[in-house]
Amino acid sequence: MTDSHSPYALDRAALVAFARDSIARGSKSFALASKLFDRQTRERAWLLYGWCRKCDDIADGQDHGGLMQGVTDGQARLSSMRVLTDAALRGDPTGDPAFDGFGLVMRECAIPARYAHDLIEGFALDAQDWRPRSEADMLRYCYHVAGAVGCMMAVLMGVDPQDDATLDRACDLGLAFQLANIARDISEDEAAGRCYLPVEWLVEMDIPPGEHMKPWARPQLTILARRLARMAADYEASARHGTGALPPRAAWAVLAAAGIYGGIAREVARRGEHAWDHRVITAKSAKVGWVLRAASQVAGRSLRWPATSPRPAHLWTRPRE
Repeated sequence: MTDSHSPYALDRAALVAFARDSIARGSKSFALASKLFDRQTRERAWLLYGWCRKCDDIADGQDHGGLMQGVTDGQARLSSMRVLTDAALRGDPTGDPAFDGFGLVMRECAIPARYAHDLIEGFALDAQDWRPRSEADMLRYCYHVAGAVGCMMAVLMGVDPQDDATLDRACDLGLAFQLANIARDISEDEAAGRCYLPVEWLVEMDIPPGEHMKPWARPQLTILARRLARMAADYEASARHGTGALPPRAAWAVLAAAGIYGGIAREVARRGEHAWDHRVITAKSAKVGWVLRAASQVAGRSLRWPATSPRPAHLWTRPRE
């Protein structure tokens, strides 16, 4: 890294400031958790988030999340995303601070580019109007749009890119987050013409394609949402066993994020048939509670969630290179 008086450092400061504003607008939960990192890790997490957020917004026609607008030029958007990402990975300036910041953090942390490409493949599935047929299909999609980010975050926090055991646990946390998203956003996704519930699950519940948000299907949909919540809890529990490989402050941030985001799936399950009447969020007081709880868990994490514990055999495993 260059010294603090170089133009490069000034450019970095501007990119970090842009990314800080992006996470503040795009995710209050992740913004709060990121404050628990040391400064260097926090800034790098912001830079990575900024790119993830921008790619998501490009794909869905959004501005820092929110209601999906729907797009008619998905393939063109995907092509632009690929070109800008590849340029950033090469170190070429793109003119977009989200992509330039991404290239910077990828180089600083030597994060394998395959994870960035894997994430974009998730957006490619959406551009193809893809639907999961099986549970494995759904989990593969979760890997692409969230598990791969978990792997990038782990390397950013100092995990060896060859440490498959810890990367599996990091991927598990991404899967837990995305399963919670799917459960919470069933109604919003349906309004945008998307559905991430496996076709086989819908058939099991005798719900015809496109009918899952009908009032008559609400009891069956509740069963599926609670299934998603249980799956999210399993992956969240597994992810905690990877925190022993992290520095204390990084572990604090991860444990807090796990609790905060895990609360979304738990609340969806609690609300039952009313889960989609209003968007589920984690209240600020609950977030603070999880931050405090995570602080108390950091010191004993290796005993409470030993890395030597076998990863449950029923959990889906991320693809190897």
